[in-house]
Amino acid sequence: MATRKILVAPLVALMLLVSAGFAHAEDTIKVGILHSLSGTMAISETTLKDTMLMLIDQQNKQGGLLGKKLEPVVVDPASNWPLFAEKARELIEKDKCVVVFGCWTSVSRKSVLPVFEELNSILFYPVQYEGEESSKNVFYTGAAPNQQAIPAVDYLMNDLKVKRWVLEGTDYVYPRTTNKILEAYLKAKGVKDADIMINYTPFGYSDWQSIVANIKKFGSAGKKTAVVSTINGDANVPFYKELANQGISAEDIPVVAFSVGEEELSGIDTKPLVGHLAAWNYFESVDTPVNDEFIQKWHDYIKNADRVTNDPMEAHYIGFNMWVKAVEKAGSTDPAKVADALIGVAVPNLTGGIATMMPNHHLTKPVLIGEIQEDGQFQVVWQTPGTVVGDAWSNYLPGSKDIISDWRAPLSCGNYNVKTHKCSGQNYK
Repeated sequence: MATRKILVAPLVALMLLVSAGFAHAEDTIKVGILHSLSGTMAISETTLKDTMLMLIDQQNKQGGLLGKKLEPVVVDPASNWPLFAEKARELIEKDKCVVVFGCWTSVSRKSVLPVFEELNSILFYPVQYEGEESSKNVFYTGAAPNQQAIPAVDYLMNDLKVKRWVLEGTDYVYPRTTNKILEAYLKAKGVKDADIMINYTPFGYSDWQSIVANIKKFGSAGKKTAVVSTINGDANVPFYKELANQGISAEDIPVVAFSVGEEELSGIDTKPLVGHLAAWNYFESVDTPVNDEFIQKWHDYIKNADRVTNDPMEAHYIGFNMWVKAVEKAGSTDPAKVADALIGVAVPNLTGGIATMMPNHHLTKPVLIGEIQEDGQFQVVWQTPGTVVGDAWSNYLPGSKDIISDWRAPLSCGNYNVKTHKCSGQNYK
């Protein structure tokens, strides 16, 4: 009997330790971070992982959420689009994350979308995209085309008097759909087919010599020419280098980029690129107290005063703060309850205004256009007087102009046709 007690005692102690471990695990709120830390998109996405870790750390120092600490769960989908879906499922089913912040490219977002809809979880997507989508499980904290691409073209057309257009992009869904919208918009403005050149290259493309030569030739027709760039990832570095090699300055053929920010420029010699443009909803150079505070906290956290901030970082800042506010409002981390609570939530952005989550799961955002400076920063040369409401469906595509998104009851639909009065896709059950 004594021997049995001796054997049982350690077993009971072990069970208590295991039970305590499970109790401890359940005492945290798990937050998924789904960003490429390797491959062609690591140049852009690694910083977003770091941003999320900083935001979670700050929230925990303020006492956590609903009396619990937040626990980040980081995975690396490695710029592999099918792997994004596998990792998303792992975060939700295996790791029990109640929310996920992640993706950069639209192809990665499209890959994970069925997973989030099947498992009824929430994704915060922080990067500008092509629109033509509205899911009840996705909150789009980056820009829709009417918050970036369309205003950028208007600026080039009205302020720089551009007449010929090169639409240069990486070969995947975001550039192709954005350029389809821009082509329709340009033609609606009277631009002829002969004055529009469209080209696509693979991810990680590096041999830009002949393409840049074609751009140079296209721009020599006597009409002011500009490049609208939807090139993504590390292909931007050799592209800009080749522009400099062939002597193409911003005065000759300005480039306005939708996927190049401070992080991408930190790896290149920016002197030959001075005057080229980017359209975003935030730049590090914006002079506001809230931005100054954010930059200081970022430098303190990352322990590197040279690390820059950028637009998708602000999108995660906004999205994370909105999620926290919605969880507190719902009194729960249940994704369905939080999704309902998110609509109408308003938090400060970093440019001195307010971001509001609209019923179509898009934000209100200011639009800014900046010129590249020698130090790799941007000088804002134009901005909207206020914020612009993100439009999930383009007014310039025949199949989209009659569609609206509204996830509030009673409509509860992401693609409601105002003419047929039908919801043709996903909606709340």
